[in-house]
Amino acid sequence: MSFGNALEIYRGRLSGNVALKPRSKVYREERIAALIKSWPELENLDVRKITKNECLTWAAGFAKNAAPSNYNNTVGTLRLILDIAVEAGGIYDNPARFIKRLRVQPKKLHLPTQDQFISLVEAIRKSDGGWNHRCAALVQFLAFGGFRKGEAANIAWADCDFQKSEIVVRGDPVTGTKNWSVRRVPMIPEMIELLQKLRKQRPGEDVGTPVMQVHECQQAINSACKKLGITRFTHHDLRHLFATRCIESGVDIPTVSRWLGHKDGGALAMKVYGHLRDQHSVAMAQKVSFSRPRTEI
Repeated sequence: MSFGNALEIYRGRLSGNVALKPRSKVYREERIAALIKSWPELENLDVRKITKNECLTWAAGFAKNAAPSNYNNTVGTLRLILDIAVEAGGIYDNPARFIKRLRVQPKKLHLPTQDQFISLVEAIRKSDGGWNHRCAALVQFLAFGGFRKGEAANIAWADCDFQKSEIVVRGDPVTGTKNWSVRRVPMIPEMIELLQKLRKQRPGEDVGTPVMQVHECQQAINSACKKLGITRFTHHDLRHLFATRCIESGVDIPTVSRWLGHKDGGALAMKVYGHLRDQHSVAMAQKVSFSRPRTEI
């Protein structure tokens, strides 16, 4: 059995896996391409001739130019393909199991301050072009709700429950949200204000009409950041901004995690935003006192 034979079986299973979203399948194909490119002779090798040392040698070379997350996922793909060879009886053990994962450092967030965010939205709104107001609205919508860009694109007026002050996030009509779940995100006061303003500007729109009239605004963000001297950030950073402002306002991390649509009980949010909780704890501790309050004279 060659590695290529095992790879063919893996690709067949990948294609037929209904639990994986299309983008996940594309990413795994990208990892296969990176693996074959970095180890050209691998595809034609007899799986019995793929040794532990060869796997470790390849991994050491691949790690020099690959981002840790891409490295780990490419190694994982190699293991899965060789697992198929084990399953088929081509080899007794998986030689790639000895490759250690790289530690992925959390992304250092460079988020705008409250004043910078207000200035940025205003700069986008006053910029040239017919889409400026729509881009400014999208920036606010993402920041006030913590939505992923694709989720925001699929939120219609019917999903905005003004009586309960909640927005229902369903995701793509076919593939759903990233975690295949529907969630409800409470409207913060500024979100209510934004939606009421948009509804007033666009009266009579059908409830099935998307709230946002544009689905991306990165160029507008880039231009405004450059104009204001703010570090560039992305659509996804606005999701981080939402979580950061919530935690800084005293919302507990498990609750913020649910609003973001995480299914890990807050584990990921704790890694990304845990330092904010610690800072908040220190600030709250300054209010604790065992002293008898002084009486004013």
